Amino acid sequence: MRVLAAVLIAFPAAAEPLFVNDAALSPPHVYGGGWEHFVGGGVAVFDCNGDARPDLFAAGGENAASLLVNQSDPGGALRFAPGPIAPITGVTGAYPLDIDSDGLIDLAVLRVGPNMLLRGHGDCRFSDATADFGLAPRDAWTTAFTATWENGATLPTLVFGNYVDRTNPNGPFEACDSNEIYRPNGPKYAALEPILPGYCALSMLISDWQRKGTPELRVSNDRHYYVRGGYEQMFHLNPLAEREGWPHFSLWGMGIASRDITGDGLPEVVMTSMGDQLLQFNRGEGFENAPFSLGTYAQRPYLGDDGRPSTGWHAEFGDVDNDGRLDLFIAKGNVDQMPSNAIHDPNNLLMQGPDGVFHEAGEAAGIASIERARGAALADLNADGLLDLVVVNRRAPLEIWRNISIGGGNWASIEPVLPGANRRAVGAWVELRAGGKVQSAEVTVGGGHAGGQALPVHFGLGAEHAAEARVIWPDGQLGDWQGVEVNAVTRLAK
Repeated sequence: MRVLAAVLIAFPAAAEPLFVNDAALSPPHVYGGGWEHFVGGGVAVFDCNGDARPDLFAAGGENAASLLVNQSDPGGALRFAPGPIAPITGVTGAYPLDIDSDGLIDLAVLRVGPNMLLRGHGDCRFSDATADFGLAPRDAWTTAFTATWENGATLPTLVFGNYVDRTNPNGPFEACDSNEIYRPNGPKYAALEPILPGYCALSMLISDWQRKGTPELRVSNDRHYYVRGGYEQMFHLNPLAEREGWPHFSLWGMGIASRDITGDGLPEVVMTSMGDQLLQFNRGEGFENAPFSLGTYAQRPYLGDDGRPSTGWHAEFGDVDNDGRLDLFIAKGNVDQMPSNAIHDPNNLLMQGPDGVFHEAGEAAGIASIERARGAALADLNADGLLDLVVVNRRAPLEIWRNISIGGGNWASIEPVLPGANRRAVGAWVELRAGGKVQSAEVTVGGGHAGGQALPVHFGLGAEHAAEARVIWPDGQLGDWQGVEVNAVTRLAK
């Protein structure tokens, strides 16, 4: 166990969230483009130079993607400088992961066109290693991604989700492309294995949602283009097959968020959509829709006079006020000028109360932007223990929101580390115990909308001043409970 950083702030619980937009302190960035960039616009959050300050890789669409290197002082304003990366256009999103397990973060870059694997060199420099890894991507319109390590493999299994087949002359409606999985064959990747049927995937997540040691692939699909006959999908990974008895239901699936919010150790799931944002409780053998009274459906704008349904994109759980209860951010924005849905559609910040009910705090927190949001991330960007917020907007500037809430609780972040392959322990479960309560989080790559993060797992502690944690490693081995530093990042190695 090693303590990496500590910021000793211990507030009484019950903070009201408050943010300020620091985007003007960093280079401007816009996700732009035509109909092929109505979707996408993700952001990857990770440390590209080992200074323990999260950096950003933001999709640009027809504009070049941006690498933004964190220059923020601890607890200070959020400042980023342009990173040394060659221009890449056509990018819809990116996910950070350590593909070759060398301790340096790489990037899986999703594109309108052939996808790319960028190898990280540790100083915020990257090189195109797509061919080096033996990956032979198709010229497709990729909008979703997830990954995991299977059966002791040295490389991760990669899954790419594709949207509309641009080559289909009868499209775009009922012209959804197939998805694909790449499994390692020694030090390189084998040929792609198609995933059929494809229903215009916009988010994917591999998760051991039953906690039985058998991760499965969940795919959220956009019914706008499959129109009929499609549904939300669940697949066994190996051998690849649709899960028997999986209930078929359809929505305008845009993003997936997953985290245990009930304290039973099983991860719930939110799927964003047009209209209702669907939260489902994990009941072990299946999922159950949350009641409307829980406050998570966020189906219409909460300010202004536009009463048409909302359009949700990236969703993410995080303890914004560190009170020990997970909150939920949802990025909102019209596809373009879709008349059936709200044009002025502010992002949601749903704060969970002691009774488990969520209430809207977006306007009071200052983040009620009405730009067309797409990808986003909740992450502590200035090492003060408060989760900040990054939002990528379509045809509007990137927003970087600094969390300046006063009166929040304590926190602890845990970084599990494996020797050899799968260094960042993807597929592990981190459990944190404090004040008689156990919080659980799975280390995953995927979900969200076109972007994710590779950072320590953040837990809010409320008024607790002591905590212990353990890791259930991807091979099922149970780690010991260990005391961890409060208001600090702790690395737990196997």
